[in-house]
Order: sequence, then structure tokens, then C-alpha cells
Amino acid sequence: MKKEFRDMLKERGRKEMPKVLLASAESMPLSKTGGLADVVGTLPKAFRPLGIDARVITPYHRTIKDKYAGKTEHLCHFYSRLGWREAYVGIEKLVVDGVIFYLIDNEQYFGDKIYRGGYPEGEQYAFFSRAVMDAIPVLDFVPEVVHCNDWHTAMLPMLAHTQYVGGMQDRLKYLLTIHNIAFQGKFGFDYVQDLLGVDWRYYTPEFMELNGCADFLKAGCVFSDRINTVSPSYAEEIKTPYYGEGLEGILNARSGQLTGIVNGIDKEVFDPHSDPLIPAHFNRGMLRGKAKCKAALQERMGLEVRPEVPVFAMVTRMTEQKGFDLVAAIIDDMMTWSDMQFVLLGTGDARFEDFMRAAEQRWKGRLCAYIGYNEDLAHLIYAGSDFYVMPSRFEPCGLSQMIAMRYGSIPIVRETGGLRDTVQPYNRFTGEGTGFSFGRYDAYDLKETMYRALECWSNAEIMNGLIQHAMSVDFGFALSAEEYARTYLWML
Repeated sequence: MKKEFRDMLKERGRKEMPKVLLASAESMPLSKTGGLADVVGTLPKAFRPLGIDARVITPYHRTIKDKYAGKTEHLCHFYSRLGWREAYVGIEKLVVDGVIFYLIDNEQYFGDKIYRGGYPEGEQYAFFSRAVMDAIPVLDFVPEVVHCNDWHTAMLPMLAHTQYVGGMQDRLKYLLTIHNIAFQGKFGFDYVQDLLGVDWRYYTPEFMELNGCADFLKAGCVFSDRINTVSPSYAEEIKTPYYGEGLEGILNARSGQLTGIVNGIDKEVFDPHSDPLIPAHFNRGMLRGKAKCKAALQERMGLEVRPEVPVFAMVTRMTEQKGFDLVAAIIDDMMTWSDMQFVLLGTGDARFEDFMRAAEQRWKGRLCAYIGYNEDLAHLIYAGSDFYVMPSRFEPCGLSQMIAMRYGSIPIVRETGGLRDTVQPYNRFTGEGTGFSFGRYDAYDLKETMYRALECWSNAEIMNGLIQHAMSVDFGFALSAEEYARTYLWML
């Protein structure tokens, strides 16, 4: 343990680091739809060297049950009140890769999709919030901090401090991490009151009302002890009307308790030196394997196998949030006037999917769009591409740009949120930098930035410098874990 943490423990009269319960709708390796699962699943492992006992409480989704049902230990069951209903709550315990998971079992709510959408999803996670509150006293673990993640668990601190006053739930500290402020859990107050029995006095702008709705995430921002989001730049951005999605008022009011902590990536999963999903291994001291991965990528995607042509790539949701409208606006110009190739893996808005299918036909042999998701192909794209395009309208943190750099694929990003915090723009005078960036959300600026990247591609010395710098950056979770450890200690 670092001296800094020993000193912090001594100042607080403590002998050990805090015990933490991470509450989340999803967590790797059990369930995943996005980056939230990666963060929640990896943090407990990253906490071990710091002496933090961190465990995860998450729904017992069908996808988990199908794979792990025979490996769980039944701890107990009880019934929780959900408005006028009584709902079964089973508590199952599962240990995977040394991480302890508590699984909330209820077939009605978690026997199908992880997220049902709309009001059914609101009921899913209202139930989960109630079940977690009632489960805390009966677990074989006594946490000091409950680490909530996004709107699905943001009601926990409000329930603890309004309906469990005097109980152990009320005495715990609550950290709320906002992974994406665009998703807030907005429902009619009558609906929320029917499910969770929230008193009418809390349906005001001071507490959980926003634009005529009961807002789960706002409730969390009001009642949690501290708030963080997943990059320092995003923590500042969400205090403005453009990015704040209506929560900028409460976030400015609580700016003293709001911080930004950049996510990390699992360096064991994403390691070009040992990745079992790529055809050849490499590191920054020996890049021949990357050239083999590029050839394999070109062949698999039906592109001309030409090592001298740069491959630009995206693994993404095809939405405006991810900047795909900018890509659609410039891709034909780029393909017309530049000797380049482009590969895409992802799904998204139907109009963008149709656009990319048509573009593939126009540029057969030079552009390929795989509409869907394939984990093996994603790893091959990171390893075999030369440039990774990520022109997001907003990006709380982003993991793809970090993974790309780990595999020597140079990112081209818009300067927003975590992209700004993790990608150092190339400086042609000093040779420093790990990628290319632009500021305005504008198709012309994206095109000009891609042209700058193409100019550098023609200079082997510049490209090698960029690759060396990008691959040398440590994006593991160790630094993130230390920041969270400080936050937990500040709360106690």
C-alpha cells in the first residue's frame, strides 16, 4: 500500500481500507451491453493491491443464469414491498475470477432482457433498488460505501436517507458515478410513487422533479454523498446547458463534491502481446505482428491486401452521439480523393446502417461495413488498423480510443470528454503526441484531421513515433482504482 493511503488511514483513525459494494445493472464477465459492465467488473480486481474489499451486487439476469446457475450459492430469500405488491427477492452468491458477486434473483424482472426499455425498465430497476436496500442488512458482508452506477441505481441514496432513516442503510456513504448523463430514468411521479412510495414532498425541483418528470438520476445527484463521472473534462462539461441535459443546476450546486475519474481498460484482455483473438502478437518493440494482423484484417473484410495503404477503422454504435453523421458526410470525399481503406464494425440507426451498406457497394474492395457485433473481429480491427476514428458529439470517457492505442492504432478524435483527456494531439514541431484531434463538431474539421493523418502516414519516422508514444501510455485501471480509493476515504 502506498504511503499516501497509509497516511490517509492514520488521519481518519482507521486500520484498513473501506469495504465497498458496487451496485450496477450489469457487470463483466456476467452481463454486458456497454462500457459500464467493463468498469464495474474490473474495478474490484484493481482494488485488491490497495487492500479494498469490493464486491458487486447486480441482477441475476437470464444471461447469467444460463451460464452460471450451477455455480451459485443461495444465501437467502425474502419478499420486498414494491408499492402495493410483494416481490420475491433471492440472493445468490457467485465468485468469478476472485470477485464476489451478489445476484438479485426475480424471474419476473430479470428473466428476459437486461434493459426492457420505457416504463417496464423503470419497474425493473425500481424493484432492483428496493431489493438492494433490503438485501444490505442480510448479506455476509458489511459495506461502508455503496458505489452506485447510472440511473438504474441512483435511487439508492434517496431511499436510504428518506425511507431507511435510522437503519444501517442510512449510515452508509453513497457515491454516484455518472457514466452517461443522457440516460436519466425519467418517469411520471405517480408511477414512481406507486412503485417506491416516494413522498410527494420530494416531487419538487429541489429534489427529483425535472421538466415534469420524476428523474432517478437527479435524485441520486441530490442525495448521494459524492458524485463522479468518468473523465475530468466530462465533469466540467456536464455543468453546462449544452452537455448537462437539464442537470447542470444541481451539478453546479454540488460542484464541490463532483469529480472526474478516467476509466481504464483491462490490460489482460486487451494485450497485443498475448491476445488469443488476433493472428499474430506484437509489442511496441516488435511491430511485425501488427503488419500480419493488418493483412489478416484486409483479407477477412474483403479488402485489397495492400500494406502501403492506411486502414481507417471504427468499432462503434452508428449514432449521432458517436459522430456518425460527420462520417457519413465525408466518407465518399475521402475515398474519392485519398488512397485509403475503411472498415466498420457496429450497429445503430437504420439510416446509417443503410448508408454504410450502400457505401460498401460503391467502394468494393476498399470499404467494408460489418453490421453487427463480433468480439473476435473487434480485436482484429484494433490490431490491424492504422487509424481509429472516433469523432463523438459527446463522450463521457470512451474505451475504444484507449484500446486502439494499446494496439498501435492511432486515434482521430473530437476534443470532448474523455477523448480530450486521453488522446494527446500530435505536435509536428516536437514529435510528441498519441493521436489527432479537432475541436468543432463539424464534418469539414473531421475531414481535415483525417487528411493530416494521411500526410503523416507517408512519413515512416513520424508514424513510428506516434505508435511508440500511443502504445507506451498506461491505460490500466490501477490509476483509476487509486482515484476511487481516495474518493472513498474522503467520504468516510
